[in-house]
Amino acid sequence: LPGVQEDVADIVLNIKNLVVQLEGDEPRTMRLAATGPGEVTADLIEADTNITIVNKDLVLCRLTDAVDFDAEFRVEKGRGYVPATERLHDSQEEREIGVIPIDAIFSPVLRVRYRTEDTRVGQKTNYDRLTMEIWTDGSVTPEMALIEAAKILRKHLNPFVQLQEVGVETVSDEAAQAAAVDEELIRKLQMPIGDLELSVRASNCLESANILTVADLVSRDEASLLKVRSFGKTSLREVKRKLAELGLSLGMPLPEGVQTTQPAPAVDTDAVETGGGEFEITIG
Repeated sequence: LPGVQEDVADIVLNIKNLVVQLEGDEPRTMRLAATGPGEVTADLIEADTNITIVNKDLVLCRLTDAVDFDAEFRVEKGRGYVPATERLHDSQEEREIGVIPIDAIFSPVLRVRYRTEDTRVGQKTNYDRLTMEIWTDGSVTPEMALIEAAKILRKHLNPFVQLQEVGVETVSDEAAQAAAVDEELIRKLQMPIGDLELSVRASNCLESANILTVADLVSRDEASLLKVRSFGKTSLREVKRKLAELGLSLGMPLPEGVQTTQPAPAVDTDAVETGGGEFEITIG
């Protein structure tokens, strides 16, 4: 590129080090416009309120002459590592000259180290202590990374927890259909909030307000949810969309036998430090 110190390959490698947070599930676009000479850093990128750039001091390239440098970035959500070849879309726009697909690393966890050791609790000595050290890229805290990992593990193991012996009973077709509908509704209402796969922000706000199950959530109306600390209209729209996918809605009556959690004081989750962290868990 004329007037640019780095070649395209180096610029792509620098862009891959860009760390962003995206609120919501819809893809977003960021734009960059810079004029040389000088360094082009991430803080020059223009993005809407749904996107947060974590490492704004990242140098993307260096302009050696008085040239214009314009770029457009597509930001979307995903999981794990996705190579560029799998992220190509079939649209003509993605095939145009100048569009460069980049390998995506969605995982915010950089490194994890753990160790176990014998420990004593009171007079009991048959306990093990698990110490975990977690490093992240700054888009989430180590504490939240551990919480999200535990939720995913619980979700995968939940089908085994719900296994039970089923007896044989003869009922009419109408009664069987009604029972199946009621059973499915109760199953949905008893789902943990984590199973809705909400954004980290929305999930944390609900759990801090002691809204732990879907039943707790649908028993609230919009006005009461908006009173929850840090829970805004964007999170409300996300919650309503997830409930609609399950055929549920806010403020709906609960069937007989479904219990909700009593309200509890909100927990302040804002004062959490970003970066490396260490956690100790005692297992008996």
